Amino acid sequence: MSKTIEFFFDLSSPWTCLAFHRIQPVLAETGASLRLRPFLVGGVHNQVNARFVESRTNDITAPKWLHSGRALMDWAAFSGVTMNFPSKHHPLRSVHAMRVCCQLEQDQPALHRFAQASFDAYFTDMRNLDDPAELMAIASACGLDGEALAKGTQEQSCKDHLRANTEEAIERGAFGSPSIFVPTAKGERLYFGNDQLPLVKWAIETL
Repeated sequence: MSKTIEFFFDLSSPWTCLAFHRIQPVLAETGASLRLRPFLVGGVHNQVNARFVESRTNDITAPKWLHSGRALMDWAAFSGVTMNFPSKHHPLRSVHAMRVCCQLEQDQPALHRFAQASFDAYFTDMRNLDDPAELMAIASACGLDGEALAKGTQEQSCKDHLRANTEEAIERGAFGSPSIFVPTAKGERLYFGNDQLPLVKWAIETL
C-alpha cells in the first residue's frame, strides 16, 4: 500500500519552495502520494519559535544567517530552481495567499497548480503575494476562479480553516515550514526542511 505524505507549507518560505520542487522525484521513485496542507508559518513561530524569530530579526548579519543565505542560493542552483530572493516584498505577509490555498485543499490537483504558480511568482518573478490582484491573476492563470477565491479569503470559514490547520500542525510537533509527516508502522515521523528529503525517502521505504 502506498503511503500518503502530508506536506504542511507556507508560500512565504524559500526552503519550502525548494522542498516542494524536490519532493516530486521522491514521490515518483517511492510511489508515495502527497497531500498539501496549507498553514501559517508565522502562527507556528509565534507559538513555539519566538526566540528564532527574534534572532532572525535582530542579528541578520551574524555568520549563521549569512551562511544560510548563501546555502539557500546554492541549493536553488543545485535544484535547478530560479530563485530571485529576497525581493522588495520580503518578508511576505502570506495570510491571504494561504487562505486561498485553504479553499483549494479539498481539490489537491488545483492546490498543486496554484502552489507551484505562486512559488514561481514570488521567488522567480518577485511578484507580491500579499496583493489580492496578484493572487487573483495567479489563480485565474491556473484555470481557477480567482475573483471568487479572493473573496473567499474574507469568509470566517476560510479563516477558521487556516487557523485549524496551523493548530493541528503545532499539536503534531511542527515548528516551521515545510513540515513533512511520513506515516510509519508505529505512527508517523516528522521531517523538517528541504535538506531532510533524503530522510523522507528513507522513511517512506523503510519505516
